[in-house]
Amino acid sequence: MDVEVLDDSEDRPGLWNIPNMLTMLRLLIVPVFAALLLAGGGHDPKWRSVAWASFAIAMITDLFDGELARRMGLVSDFGKIADPIADKAIMGTALVALSALGDLPWWVTIVILFREIGITLMRFWVIRHGVIPASRGGKLKTLTQGIAVGMYVLVLTGPLASARAWLMGLAVILTVATGVDYVRQAVVLRRAGLARERAAAS
Repeated sequence: MDVEVLDDSEDRPGLWNIPNMLTMLRLLIVPVFAALLLAGGGHDPKWRSVAWASFAIAMITDLFDGELARRMGLVSDFGKIADPIADKAIMGTALVALSALGDLPWWVTIVILFREIGITLMRFWVIRHGVIPASRGGKLKTLTQGIAVGMYVLVLTGPLASARAWLMGLAVILTVATGVDYVRQAVVLRRAGLARERAAAS
């Protein structure tokens, strides 16, 4: 009797789909955004406005690519890896550039980047025990960070400048608080995973 061998690779989404293309677009925007932000000495309101537009496009694609991938059944290995890289690339570029220009305190950039990189590495540390899903607090953190950084990209004065400072303060608080919560979840997840492994081995 002939045995039919099924190739499950046919069920896997290909590289060229809408969610992945949005992620690629966000990666391509990163150097363009950096060039626009630093153009004209980094303090030209016109260039800063164009830089903000590119940053806004990147943030919008971030809102849609993951959701589209899940709804359309197009979650891919490329997307799992490239999406968080693209997120951190655009946000990290903005934070470092703004601090280098003297518009944002370096301690804010260091705190946010330390948290983002640390949590990403921690997710890989516990991935064999399970996945830590994005929490509502984490999503609120991402939204608050995006709005606050976007406001810093623009040349603002008066009440709007004060408002963005308060919003960035809230973003930092959410960044630290959600980071601590993710660490707690990771510890619980790893302990549970190790307990299951010990039980299976006994």
